[in-house]
This record gives sequence, C-alpha cells and structure tokens, in this order.
Amino acid sequence: MYPDHTHQPPVQRAVEVHHPTPYPPAVAVPAPVVPVQPGTVPAVASVVLPDGRIVTGYAIDHTQPTPAAAVPAVSRTAVNVALGGVGFLAVCGGLLLLTSFIAALTAFITQLITLAAVIFGGWIAVQIFSTSGHQGDGTTVNIRKAVIKRNHFHG
Repeated sequence: MYPDHTHQPPVQRAVEVHHPTPYPPAVAVPAPVVPVQPGTVPAVASVVLPDGRIVTGYAIDHTQPTPAAAVPAVSRTAVNVALGGVGFLAVCGGLLLLTSFIAALTAFITQLITLAAVIFGGWIAVQIFSTSGHQGDGTTVNIRKAVIKRNHFHG
C-alpha cells in the first residue's frame, strides 16, 4: 500500500528550484550639503550593514518622558469622601441633639400646662367651696311658711 492509500505508485514531478538574485552592494553617495542653522536640524548618521550596504539618515535623540506630576499619597476623591462622611456624622449628631431638645421642650411645656391647670382648677375650687360657708354681700332670702293655692305663691 502506498502513502496516499491507493494501489498506484506516486507520480514523479519535476522539481523547480528558485535562486534569489542578490543585489549588488550599494555605493555610498555622499548626501548634498545644505547650509542650515546649527542646532535646528539633527546630525546625519551613516550605518554600515553586515552585507556592506550603507544606510544614511538623521540621528534621532531619544526623547526623555516628561516627569509626571507628583501624585499625592491619598487621592483628592478619597479625601472628599472622607470629609463628606465626617460632615454627615456631624449632621446626624446635630439632628439627634435637636430631636432630644425638642422632646425635652415638649415634656417641659406639657408639665407647665399641667401645673397651670392644677393651680387654676384649685383656685376655682376654692372660690366655689368658700362662698357656701361665708356670709358675704350676697342677697339673703328667708323662706317662711308659705301657702301655695292654685299655682300662686303667697308669702
């Protein structure tokens, strides 16, 4: 049995071989000199490659990253949240004190009203019960034997 699972031998094909054509080494041609102000254009650099070619170009200085601004150890957001929490707790404490004050004031006013009612009621009771045993400037009516005839009072 053959590798392609048939009973026939494999077909022989012609092998094609491709050879790459090497480029001849480039001859370094000097770059034209253009008058420029010093410091405005970077210097021209040439590099010789291992196969003999020369690559010419501008040398690029590596740019240094700008130093990041100093980051505080604690973010401003965290500080704001913490201050908000402290303020909220202060408000809650103040509200608790306010409700306690209102409850105490309500109890005090209730006691004052009760005291006023007791004092005023006592004064009224003294006024009512003291007139029955006291002979004052009031009108005195003496009732004697009276005869009532035919719905007429004869005194």
